[in-house]
Amino acid sequence: MSISIFISISLFLFGIYMVLSEFFKLSTYSTSKMVISFYGSNKKTYKLDAMLDELASRLSKIITIDGYKRNKLNATLKTVGINETPEKYIASTWIKTLLPVALSIPVSFIFPIIIPIALVLSVRTYFKESKIADKKLIEEREKIECELPRFTREITQELKSTRDILGILERYKRNAGKSLKRELDITIADMKTGNYETALTRFETRIQSPMLSDVVRGLISVIRGDDATVYFQLLAHDFKALELQKLKNEAAKRPGKIRKYSFFMLGCMLLMYMVIVGIAIVQGMRGMF
Repeated sequence: MSISIFISISLFLFGIYMVLSEFFKLSTYSTSKMVISFYGSNKKTYKLDAMLDELASRLSKIITIDGYKRNKLNATLKTVGINETPEKYIASTWIKTLLPVALSIPVSFIFPIIIPIALVLSVRTYFKESKIADKKLIEEREKIECELPRFTREITQELKSTRDILGILERYKRNAGKSLKRELDITIADMKTGNYETALTRFETRIQSPMLSDVVRGLISVIRGDDATVYFQLLAHDFKALELQKLKNEAAKRPGKIRKYSFFMLGCMLLMYMVIVGIAIVQGMRGMF
């Protein structure tokens, strides 16, 4: 009886999905897959991903976001390389959050315990999905900050012979890391089509890094005609000190990790000896009796 109820509910939900797909003119799976593959060629596309992406696109049309929050989230998504609008990003987060609960409803008629498990999974999914953009932004910021000491030294050397900021950025871009190179591409294109100071300010706003803010401040002063050679020399010295301090902190963490595994090995060795001694004691006691 329970199995027949489960099958009936599953078929009913599938029928509702087909009716809504036809009513809202949802695109086919092949179309959604092609769109996802175009914007993320390095990712393998699954049927469920294509369906959720199409549903998020439809749901995003009824989501409204405050202007400031939308601009901030839009800048974050562009920085981390997520090709979605803020509305679609939020819609996708809510869909993935509610998906475990929706899937658990048919199963709950047979296993009622599935509902609390689905609720816990939904809460966990929400916190995970809502932090993806911020987490990726922190990772991108750290990658760029690791490269800023070398970037600052290159600017210091370039300023001895030229004041062409656009040329300096274009030459450094050839050997830049992946994260900084992507941001420099955006900044250089922005500088060629608009104001230099505005483009650099946008560069600073996207990354939201205090170290990058110091670099941008120096570049803007050069554009305004100041001699910032000494400024960048001091900045390169400070960044070098921060880089060394970061390396020392990383090195200080490793003995703790090594110590953890050392204790684990010591415990295994003690356990091995205890087993051997225990077997010897048992065998000796058998001989006595």
